[in-house]
Amino acid sequence: MDTVSKEVRSRNMSAIRSKNTNPETVVRSLLFALGYRYRLHRKDLPGKPDIILKKHNTVIFVHGCFWHQHKECKRANIPKSNKKYWIPKLERNVERDKINKRELNRLGWNVITIWECETKDSGKITAELKKKLNG
Repeated sequence: MDTVSKEVRSRNMSAIRSKNTNPETVVRSLLFALGYRYRLHRKDLPGKPDIILKKHNTVIFVHGCFWHQHKECKRANIPKSNKKYWIPKLERNVERDKINKRELNRLGWNVITIWECETKDSGKITAELKKKLNG
């Protein structure tokens, strides 16, 4: 059972953005500062990747630790209420991520996943992006 009314839950859930989140803008700023140019949210690619670097044949997903269940991350907790709803939903998200990554690889794209908690350390992300994009 949920601990808040349907109206409150609906308002809370509608406030959650799927595009232009803070972690996503952090990664985009770092890429731009490194001189990379990119496109956003191509609908014709599996999973609508957050960032597309066509020149490097690479897509980047910036995943929220809770929504995509980042293993061993404190933000990837399961809510205590309404577990019947949350557990299957979060499991579906994780499974869909695997399918999208597999399909993108099959189409020849390199896939980079950056987790929300990782965006707190811009130096580490910058080094990782340089390494993965420069081969």
